[in-house]
Amino acid sequence: MTAFKDLGLSQPLLNALALGKYTQPTPIQSQAIPPVLAGRDLLGIAQTGTGKTAAFALPILHRLGENNRRPAPKTCRVLVLSPTRELASQIADKFRSYGRELKLTTATVFGGVGMHPQIQMLARGVDILVATPGRLIDHLQQNTLRLDRVEVVVFDEADQMLDMGFMPAVKRIAALLPKQRQSLFFSATMPQNIAQLAAGFLKDPIKVEVTPVATTAERVEQQIIFVETERKRALLAEIMKDPAITRALVFTRTKHGADRVARHLTGGGVPANAIHGNKSQNQRERALADFKSGRIRVLVATDIAARGIDVTGVSHVINFELPNVPESYVHRIGRTARAGAAGQAISLCAQDERPYLRDIERTTRQRIPAIDRRGDAALATASAAEPKDVRPPREPQNHHRGQRSEGQRGDGHRNGQPQQARNGKPGNRRFGKPRNQRQGQNHSYGNPGRSQAQAG
Repeated sequence: MTAFKDLGLSQPLLNALALGKYTQPTPIQSQAIPPVLAGRDLLGIAQTGTGKTAAFALPILHRLGENNRRPAPKTCRVLVLSPTRELASQIADKFRSYGRELKLTTATVFGGVGMHPQIQMLARGVDILVATPGRLIDHLQQNTLRLDRVEVVVFDEADQMLDMGFMPAVKRIAALLPKQRQSLFFSATMPQNIAQLAAGFLKDPIKVEVTPVATTAERVEQQIIFVETERKRALLAEIMKDPAITRALVFTRTKHGADRVARHLTGGGVPANAIHGNKSQNQRERALADFKSGRIRVLVATDIAARGIDVTGVSHVINFELPNVPESYVHRIGRTARAGAAGQAISLCAQDERPYLRDIERTTRQRIPAIDRRGDAALATASAAEPKDVRPPREPQNHHRGQRSEGQRGDGHRNGQPQQARNGKPGNRRFGKPRNQRQGQNHSYGNPGRSQAQAG
C-alpha cells in the first residue's frame, strides 16, 4: 500500500505528516500529488472529506520549499480561491500545519473583517494567499495586491466557484494571472457544463476522479418525509425530540429562512444558531465554535456558508428544504458519517419540491426511502406519487433580483451573484420553481469537516 514517503515529498513535509499521525494518503492524494509535483494542471474530483486540501497543499509546499525565494511586495506565489471565509481559514490552517518546518508565509483575505491588517500583510508579500473572490477583487482595485508573480493558482470547490455566480470575479482574476502558471481545480462534484468552463482555465490537465460524480456517502442512512410546507417547522421541532440526534446540521435555501428556523428551534427549547453570509465574521466563528463545543445542538446553514465547516460527530443532516441543485444534496449529507462513523440524513419534502427530489435521485442514481413519523418504512419510494401537473424545474439561471443570496462573492458582496426573489418568495421558472406554483402559499423559504484520520 502506498505511503506518503513513496510520493516524493520532502522530509519536512513527511515530518509534519508523521506528527499529525498521517501515514497513508487517501485515493485523491495518492493520485493527485505525483502529477502536481510534476507541474501538470489538474482537475481533481472527490467527495467531501476525502482529503482534497492535502492533495494540493502538500505538492505546492514541496515546490515552494525547493525554491524558497522571498516574494516581492504586494505579491503572492500561490493563490488559492475559496467560495467562503470558513473554507479559506480551514485551507490556510492546513498549509500552516503541513508547512510548519518551512519558512513560508500564509495569509487569508476575505470579507467581514477590516481591510487594513490585510493591506499591511500584503505589503510585505506572502508565499501563499487564500482568498474569497470578492475581497480579492477589492484589493486588486485598491492596488494593494498584484497577481503577476503567481506561480500556482488553485480553485477549491470549483463547482461552486463557477456555478453560483462567481464567474465574473473569476474571469477578472484569471485575466490578471500570468499565462505561465500551474492551475489546479478541486471539487466534490463537477457537472458537465461546469467541467467545460473549467477546461478554459486548465492546459492539458490530468483528471483524477476517485468516486463517481454525485455519489452519496455509503454510511449515510437517507430518508425522505413528505410534509406540507406550512408544517415543516413543527415537524422539525418534533424530529429534534429524538435523543439520538446529538449534533445536527439543518439546511435551508435562504439566509432569512435559516434565521427563522434557528429562532423557532431555540424558542422550542432546542439550542440552535444560524450561519450565513449576512452574519459578521465574529458571529459566524462564534456560532461554529458553539456548535463544535456542544453549547448548541443545531447549526442552521445555507449551502454556501456550510462550505468549509469542519465538524466531527455530526449525527444528523436535516434538509429543511431540498436544494434546487442536486449536487448540493451530496455536499450536504456528506457532513455526517465521517471518520468511519454512521450518520443519518432526513429530508423534508413539500409538494412543490418533488421535482427537486426527482433530480436528486436521478443524479445520485438511487431512490431515497420515504418514511412516516412512526418510523415505518413507506411503501412508496421518494419518487413515487409525483403530481402529474408539476413540471420539473429548469436548471437554475442565477438571475434573481431583490434580496441578496448566500452565494455573493463568498463574503456578503454583490459582484454579479445570484439573488433571491423579493421577500424570499418564488418567482417564475427562472428561479428553478415549477411554473404552476401558486403565489399565495405560505412557503417558509429559508434557504452543506474532514476526518481527523485523513490528511486534509
